[in-house]
Amino acid sequence: MDFTLISRNHCPEITKQNQKPVERTLRSHLCWLGVVWLSCLPLFVSAQVTEPLHLEQGAIIGTSGTDTEIQVYKGIPYAAPPVADLRWRPPQPPLPWEGTLEADTFGPGCIQNLARSRPPWTEEFMHQGGISEDCLYLNIWSGASDAEERRPVLVYVHGGGFSEGSGSVLVYDGEPLAKKGLIVVTINYRLGLFGFFAHPELSAESDHSASGNYGLLDQVAALKWVQENILEFGGDPDNVTVAGQSAGAVSVYLLTASPLAKGLFHRVIVQSGPGGLASFGLTNTRSLASPLSEMERNGAEFFEARGARSIQAMRAIPADELIAVSVPPTVRFWPVIDGYFLLEDVPTVYGEGSQNDVPMMTGFNADEGSAFPGYGQSTLEEYLNTANTRYGERADAYLALYPAGTDEAAGLALKTSLRDLAAVALGRIAVERAQSAKTAAYLYYFERGIPWPERPEFGAFHTAEVPYFFNTLDHVDRPWTEADGHLADLMSTYWVNFSTHGSPNGPGVPSWTVFDESDIQFMRLGTKIEFAKITDQTKTEFLLDYLSEQAR
Repeated sequence: MDFTLISRNHCPEITKQNQKPVERTLRSHLCWLGVVWLSCLPLFVSAQVTEPLHLEQGAIIGTSGTDTEIQVYKGIPYAAPPVADLRWRPPQPPLPWEGTLEADTFGPGCIQNLARSRPPWTEEFMHQGGISEDCLYLNIWSGASDAEERRPVLVYVHGGGFSEGSGSVLVYDGEPLAKKGLIVVTINYRLGLFGFFAHPELSAESDHSASGNYGLLDQVAALKWVQENILEFGGDPDNVTVAGQSAGAVSVYLLTASPLAKGLFHRVIVQSGPGGLASFGLTNTRSLASPLSEMERNGAEFFEARGARSIQAMRAIPADELIAVSVPPTVRFWPVIDGYFLLEDVPTVYGEGSQNDVPMMTGFNADEGSAFPGYGQSTLEEYLNTANTRYGERADAYLALYPAGTDEAAGLALKTSLRDLAAVALGRIAVERAQSAKTAAYLYYFERGIPWPERPEFGAFHTAEVPYFFNTLDHVDRPWTEADGHLADLMSTYWVNFSTHGSPNGPGVPSWTVFDESDIQFMRLGTKIEFAKITDQTKTEFLLDYLSEQAR
């Protein structure tokens, strides 16, 4: 994008790729008008904020939210476009602009293969806009009247397996949290091949002999931008919480272990990340990032499959051609222990007590694995085979704890065991953290199945908690009940409290006890709100032994 002159005062084009979310937004916000002038009106009812803010990059002007007390700034560049010679390099400082940047449109998402919808992740949970290599943008929602308010800041890192997603996903709308007092920031970061490609040539040209963590370095750059600029939006740079879900949660966990992120945030929220991902088979937290040598070999394999002559030649290939290349099944683009962003694996960093020690809220969902075929629907024979494959010589002990004599019982036993495994894995991580941390941790278990009469099998699926924490249920097309509204109000209040003072507790909400390694309990968030154990002692001991074996 050319930043010498920027104007976003245009009529947005409605394409097939974004039609459904647009229609839903218009129904919810404009139906009272009776008619919608799509050729002249913006997608949301909003008015331009008349007073520009003055950043080091230049003047910027936003729009009002649905609530006119909230100011929204979309598509703010926090780094230079990572294109051409900047492809596969650390993010560079953002370019200044002339005139006033009209921050009324989300920037494009980073390069990815667009799914748009992949149940249980319907359109509201997926990126719906355009994509580009020029994608390092962030978005801000603020209810502050001036820079002196210094409101607490929440920076949200999206999920998507490090291969998809963006900060403009519909359920990440920051307005409800801004109305409760936060400054909300959502960000894009480089994904897949463009965000996590390690290669010996890239490491050799690096001042730090490192390659591969470009997406994570983008996150650091965004946090630095927040430190330098958020005061202008009424935020407090000394009171920043970083939150993320799934790959975003892994990112946040890695940020707590990175020396580059030191001092950039003051507490973290880790949703369905380490621990919760045990339901997906990720039972060893050392595998959250891979050694540089391994990822360089991984990158060289892709390099060979592409038939490339050099990294410089690869930089000249258009992005759409690069992602069209068939990736060998052994190749993955994933965080790297690169000796720069990450010096060692996270358990080692925590074991040494060298992490960025800040309060942590972390948890998982009851049905994390429900997107996988066969979840909760297993024949007895399949269940027994799974038990033998996963637990080996411990299979008999496992089946004694999770018995089944019918196909129906087998499916239920499998679901229960996966929930218990995630709870025990997360408890184990919290215990390891407690050995060196001087700050508090708070654990949750989200068990509310999103109302979905057509697809009840997904339950409290991976990502289901997000619209509750953001309090954006009205953005998701489901038959919500009054109980859902109460739960979303409670969960968003917990988030606001934690982001404000490092504890979810406050007036009018059930008390949430700080983590105690001698009595591991979770705040259960569902039909009932209670602080309770998830697994009994016998199952906990069995699963701890299994996890210890996996970590060897």
